[in-house]
Amino acid sequence: MRRIAVIGTSCSGKTTLARQLADHFHIPHTQLDELYWLPNWTEREAPDFLEKVDQVTSQESWVIDGNYSVSRDLIWGRADTVIWLNYEFAIVFLRALRRTLHRAWTREELFSGNFESFRLSFFSRDSILLWVIQSWRRVRKRYRALFDTRPFDGLQMLEFTHPIWTNQWLEALRDSGPADDEPGTPQPDRIS
Repeated sequence: MRRIAVIGTSCSGKTTLARQLADHFHIPHTQLDELYWLPNWTEREAPDFLEKVDQVTSQESWVIDGNYSVSRDLIWGRADTVIWLNYEFAIVFLRALRRTLHRAWTREELFSGNFESFRLSFFSRDSILLWVIQSWRRVRKRYRALFDTRPFDGLQMLEFTHPIWTNQWLEALRDSGPADDEPGTPQPDRIS
């Protein structure tokens, strides 16, 4: 596991897991949101975005998290492992609500100087909470089809259906020793 993509619906915990894996393996971590969003929540043009993704994934090792379909073939084609956080809606929505309240309250700076506000989060068509409600089922269905068809030869595809299983796997990974001792690392296809 040296080139890892962490995927899942919005607010499933992709970035948290990606950071933990990057720390364990001592490799760089990139959020696709950091590459995609410009100031004032302006979307980066696809060619520029793909160029930035190409730069990151051309490296020898990396962990990247996010769900931009325009970059999927590039990322998955270079990854050795894709980890899908396939959690139930209630788990994801509660995480989204907690995260959104925290970010709006603290005015935590996100990508390119952007912030989440109470107005944007709760009273806008661009609300992340509304996005979670609208996209959860669609994203989950898309990833189920991709995982069932295994579109890239040799790509290890792991699926976790509850945070407990993800945390247990991560603990087993840590307990297996230093990152160089990968052969002992448990590698399930699906944990549910």
